[in-house]
Amino acid sequence: MKDLFSTAGADFRASIVVFLIAVPLCLGIALGSGAPLPAGIVAGIVGGIVVGALSGSALSVSGPAAGLTAIVAAAIVGLGSWPAFLTAVVIAGGLQLAAGASKLGSIADFVPNAVIRGMLAAIGLLLILKQFPHLIGYDKDYAGDFAFSQASGENTFSALPHALQAVTPTAAMVGALAMAILWTWERPWLKRIAALAAVPGPLVAVLASVAASKGLAALGTAWTLESEHLVQLPEVQSASGFLAHLSFPDFARVTDPAVWKAGATLAIVASLETLLGVAAVDKLDPLNRVSPPNRELMAQGAGNMLAGLLGGLPMTSVIVRSSANVNSGGRSRLSTILHGILLLAAALFAARWLNLIPLAALAAILVFTGYKLAKVEIFRELWAQGKEQFIPFAVTIGAILITDLLSGILVGIAVGIFFHIQANFRTAVTLVHDGPNYLLRLRKDVSFFVKPTLRRTLETVPRDAFLLVDLSAADSIDRDIIDVINEFAHHAQLKNITVQVRRNPTRPAHAAIRFDAKPAPEPSTIPAEVTP
Repeated sequence: MKDLFSTAGADFRASIVVFLIAVPLCLGIALGSGAPLPAGIVAGIVGGIVVGALSGSALSVSGPAAGLTAIVAAAIVGLGSWPAFLTAVVIAGGLQLAAGASKLGSIADFVPNAVIRGMLAAIGLLLILKQFPHLIGYDKDYAGDFAFSQASGENTFSALPHALQAVTPTAAMVGALAMAILWTWERPWLKRIAALAAVPGPLVAVLASVAASKGLAALGTAWTLESEHLVQLPEVQSASGFLAHLSFPDFARVTDPAVWKAGATLAIVASLETLLGVAAVDKLDPLNRVSPPNRELMAQGAGNMLAGLLGGLPMTSVIVRSSANVNSGGRSRLSTILHGILLLAAALFAARWLNLIPLAALAAILVFTGYKLAKVEIFRELWAQGKEQFIPFAVTIGAILITDLLSGILVGIAVGIFFHIQANFRTAVTLVHDGPNYLLRLRKDVSFFVKPTLRRTLETVPRDAFLLVDLSAADSIDRDIIDVINEFAHHAQLKNITVQVRRNPTRPAHAAIRFDAKPAPEPSTIPAEVTP
């Protein structure tokens, strides 16, 4: 507990920024899911306070996720009622608890780093592309939408020219002011002024934008921002009023197979997004801490069960709020917990004040966050690491931009696996020579996938050469590989090539193999590898 409060100042400042971003995202995701608006706030509160307290991740922030929007919307319609869907959310949380207890959280370890970094860069580009229309007052789409195809009939790219043709002058001016303040707050000279450095730049940007919008409104109705360009948090008069907006699960449907199917789908997708999100946040952590994945699954499971019981949306670890937490100087779980407490306080007491905030100001914060996630330096770094790193990175970005987060990651993983297999092929077969004496070594598990590489390699052995095929380091050898070696040994006589095979007779896979080539004499020494 002492460690949790040792960075309380930095965590409190970060929590304010995360809270400001979370409000429109929670509301927007609820709107896009076809759920009651309070359901998004409930999920944000539970994700902050409960998951934040139980999680082992220092910087991850949980809440309603854009990646679940389509699944949630389809499940609500398919199950026929919101209470039945809440039952599915409770089930999903229970399944996540069971998965964490069963140690299934290590699946994220199999995702290549290039794909995780591609995911972060893609989120950054999505923030810029999706929030730019809101920055200039084109609020036709809801703030939390990160899908390629939008409900308005537009998509991520087509919305941009439409936005430029429908600029709201007041919103654009407010957005520009917020961006200018955010940029200024990052300047080194300002950070040296302790009194200013202690104040979060996004908070200053929001307060200035509220003042600017009110000042412009004084010029006349033409300069007044309509409610669609402002935060629209439901207003309640008391805690009992807030509770009256909550819904509860219909446990009479708990035996319905359709409810269990929806719960299992939510559990699988939410768990994958959470594990990948936490792994990505660990990459951003300036202290290089590693989050325990199984504990995270159990924390998410507990959070989703409670969210379902209180009428909230399902949640995951979310990259946008987590990266904002990192960029705002968050250092521990306290920032996540405090942001949840701020959400609760806002829902109970401060909705009328939050509803003065222009969406353009919040869009500026998100665009600035996106810029930090997708800096040009990141692309240069991956390019310098070679195509095996850059291509999975770039493919992941492209796939996420035109599909969704989970689909894009799966495409990136597939490309990463391809390069990994290709690299194994190259190292599984090596050929070196010293004059007319050639050494062909096969390592690891030599499967039939290596067959094309082996054929091409054998074709490079010239006439009148001596070839020693060394299989002693191979753990297993596919029958197709034996056939290729036998075929070459048979035809090598036509080119006056002498072929001998060295194998390890102690390995069962070797002892049962018959070669047409002569065995290498024992105990002769295998020549050292030399560069051709």
